[in-house]
Amino acid sequence: MASVKLKKGRDKSLLRKHPWIFSGAIDSVKDIKQNGETVQIFSADRKFLGYGSYSEHSQITIRVLSYDVNDKIDLDFFNQRVKRAIELRKNFINTNTTNAYRIINAESDFLPGLIVDQYADFLVCQFLSVGAEFWKKEIVEILSTTIKPEGIFERSDVEVREKEGLRQVKGILWGKEPPDLVEVIENNNRFLVNIKHGHKTGFYLDQRDNRNLLSQFSNSKEVLNCFSYTGGFSVYALKGGAKKIINVDSSAEALALSEKNLSLNGFKSLDYENIQNDVFKYLRKLRDENKQLDVIILDPPKFAESASQIEKASRGYKDINLLAMKLLRKNGVLFTFSCSGHITQELFSKIIADAANDSGKEVNILRYLTQAIDHTIITNFPEGLYLKGIVCTVR
Repeated sequence: MASVKLKKGRDKSLLRKHPWIFSGAIDSVKDIKQNGETVQIFSADRKFLGYGSYSEHSQITIRVLSYDVNDKIDLDFFNQRVKRAIELRKNFINTNTTNAYRIINAESDFLPGLIVDQYADFLVCQFLSVGAEFWKKEIVEILSTTIKPEGIFERSDVEVREKEGLRQVKGILWGKEPPDLVEVIENNNRFLVNIKHGHKTGFYLDQRDNRNLLSQFSNSKEVLNCFSYTGGFSVYALKGGAKKIINVDSSAEALALSEKNLSLNGFKSLDYENIQNDVFKYLRKLRDENKQLDVIILDPPKFAESASQIEKASRGYKDINLLAMKLLRKNGVLFTFSCSGHITQELFSKIIADAANDSGKEVNILRYLTQAIDHTIITNFPEGLYLKGIVCTVR
């Protein structure tokens, strides 16, 4: 088997079972014939450390698959890993009330670079690393026979693949082509999802638990949902008794789908208002009009794609949170999020504290939030924690 030897002292992260090996840690490679193939990993003194997928283009040169010398990386290996991930979710996902959730969460499910989401009778996959791409055929075969969906659709149309030397792709992998809109249920709420062209794999499944929490803060409240996308938070707010919802998003297509989702759940046009606008500009407009609201949700897209963008992203997060705090009535509630992996929980908390200080208001943190329960985070891979959220009250 092909092998990789690490430089002296560069095995510490592997001994802690962190699944990434960067190019600078590698001393030598031997007998590698194909990008993405499985290699044995050895320390500088030739001690076996694990098996991993080799990527000649990425800074993350190896993504570890197993630390057990007795494992054989083959179809059965991936079959067991997939079944393990499915079994885990059976412990906490009630499929009678929710049929849209994450089945495989990449490194945190010991399947690096692989994302699989279920939307009713369809699966949506992302093969984000060259190692996952190498085993794509086998993985699709396992998913089709284990879960027996109507179809499997690929959404590997993401820039991160280019770092692996892979082109962006999307399309049918197996079975039926999904309809333009797939209807799913989430906590007994109904949503139409565009899995072919929507954000991520079609819906922000990682916000499920946080949407549910919002409903507890919404009764008789006037709620502003910023970066509202297809209205996920808005449906939950109205289900929680919100008096009025204002959805703001730059995408007319997303707002049109949010209108369908609100209607699907029994709400009328009098219950909500859709505004197509840039959120930063719209918040300033409301500030200049001395508008006041009871609840504001800030769930922006990723502001920092790389470490070099952290400073600029931090300014953006502070800007919208400062504006939101000034717009809230006394005892108003702010749900604010960052999905940028490069923005740590500590930094995000500092940004919120700085915004609070500059707002001139008293801000109390009620709860820290993170991604939904099916987006598991394994302890030896802290990078798996990417969604940070804070609920605070502003007085």
